[in-house]
Amino acid sequence: MMRTKSILFAALGLMIFLPSFLSYGAAAEAEGKITSKDEVVYATLKSNGELEDIFVVNTLEVAKAGEIVDYGNYSSVKNLTDLSELDQNSQAVQIHAPEGKFYYQGNMEDNTELPWDIEISYLLDGREVDASELAGKEGHVEIKFNTAANEKAESVYFENYLLQISLQLSNSYQNIEADGGMVANAGKNKQITFTVMPGQEEGFSVEADVEDFEFSGIDIAAVPSTLPIDTSEMENMTDDMSALSDAISELNSGVADLKKGVSQLNNGAASLRDGSGQYKNGISQLSGSSAELTGASQSIGDALKKISVSLSGDSAQMDMTSLSELPGGLTQLANGLNQAADGLTTLRDNYAMAYGALDGAIKKIPAHQLSNEEIAELKSSGANDTVVNKLLETYGAAQEVKVTYANVQEAFAAVEPTLNQVSGSVKEMSGNLTAIANELSASLDNMDMGALGELQKGLTSLSSNYGQFHSGLVSYTKGVSELASSYSQLHSGLSGLAGGTSDLNKGVGELYNGTSELHQETKNLPEQMQQEINEMIKEYDKSDFEPVSFVSAKNEKVTSVQFVIKTEAIEKEEHETKKAKPEKKKGFWDLLLELF
Repeated sequence: MMRTKSILFAALGLMIFLPSFLSYGAAAEAEGKITSKDEVVYATLKSNGELEDIFVVNTLEVAKAGEIVDYGNYSSVKNLTDLSELDQNSQAVQIHAPEGKFYYQGNMEDNTELPWDIEISYLLDGREVDASELAGKEGHVEIKFNTAANEKAESVYFENYLLQISLQLSNSYQNIEADGGMVANAGKNKQITFTVMPGQEEGFSVEADVEDFEFSGIDIAAVPSTLPIDTSEMENMTDDMSALSDAISELNSGVADLKKGVSQLNNGAASLRDGSGQYKNGISQLSGSSAELTGASQSIGDALKKISVSLSGDSAQMDMTSLSELPGGLTQLANGLNQAADGLTTLRDNYAMAYGALDGAIKKIPAHQLSNEEIAELKSSGANDTVVNKLLETYGAAQEVKVTYANVQEAFAAVEPTLNQVSGSVKEMSGNLTAIANELSASLDNMDMGALGELQKGLTSLSSNYGQFHSGLVSYTKGVSELASSYSQLHSGLSGLAGGTSDLNKGVGELYNGTSELHQETKNLPEQMQQEINEMIKEYDKSDFEPVSFVSAKNEKVTSVQFVIKTEAIEKEEHETKKAKPEKKKGFWDLLLELF
């Protein structure tokens, strides 16, 4: 009976294992062929980010069955496709692979490094604590994690791979804050996701109030950043930047014209102030000499009255000395009036020059008005706010000066003809007095006592009429005094205008310097923006990246390498009740072995 069982077992064994042996022998003789290789790197981290375990699942696309050699720095390998053994010799893994997809796992050596350094820390109510102390705790929790390049690992993954970091928080977490993260609902939980661009080192944190702390850990997926960047909208952006650059250039040109006009206005205002100063000095001097002029006229009037009274008496008793002095006094008065007339002429000429300068300067002030939109555009142009405010204040003052001048221009225009008329009248008065003095002098030289009657009548008439002349002269000097006093205020205003235009000129100069600098910095803005776009595309668009094997540089036809990284969970300890294991049902092999 025992011999029969042995024969039966041998027969069954040959029936079951002979096809595999035959297949194995045929594959060992033929060289297989693969068309692609994918690697998925699985890594588990401790709660602080320290690497704990790492293995790779390799997927080979076998186009032709046979012997295949793959490479990797593995401590051990495991077939995930069938029950056949894998032969490992140093870094070479020999595989007898059938046609189709072939999977096997390689456990990495202990000295293997991930491309990223990952650091994780935990704070409870502001105090840093070890992860093992957090399970079941209550309070304000902050989870902080940082990613950086691992200098001990190949840099190609850090430079070309995008990290997607995610973690789930249960409904025991409240008041969640995740700066830089995207928070989404995942059933009853909250899913928080962060993204790290290729070549970047980042730090993130999540804060929340929690009861009965538990944490499922952090999941990190690393894949090539192969999504191409769409540049179809970039042209519109550069066109907008070109329009902005052109607008700034036009603004700078307009400010340059404004600067030129304000400079001319400032020069005109300065000339007006200087001419006004000369006019003010002249009118002041004329006003100062008015007292002497009216005093001399009063003396002449008194002398005429005295002479007239003397002539009305006895001719024999008449004192001819005072009469002989009269022509000289009249001549002196005529000369004084002549000087006053010359002063008025000079005053008229200075006033005409000053008025012309004032009129020309104020006419150069632009009459157009700035709209609220234009003012808002100027304020948002990027120019210095202080300079812009000065410019707008001076613009308002200049417009006010222009309006005020328009209202009083008629009075200014009337001054010159008035001065000309007064000067002519004084000249005429001087000529009349000179004629009187000459006639009186001639009369005295040829005078006989018989003619004294006629002389007496003439002097009486002259004395009477001279009173009216003196009254007119007093009125004239009073008017000159009032003009001098009023013009001092006008001159102060003109000086203030000159000071304002000087400040305006300085402010516009500063504004022009600012807009010129802004123009220089933005004239190449479209090209600079395009360059920045190109650099951004170069930095983040990895669509031309060619994957390389993580496990060995000898591997070829690598089409994909991905990383799946997870930290260990933080859980409360649970006391499990041991349960009796259910009796396992016996399978075919168990029943077969029991025969022996």
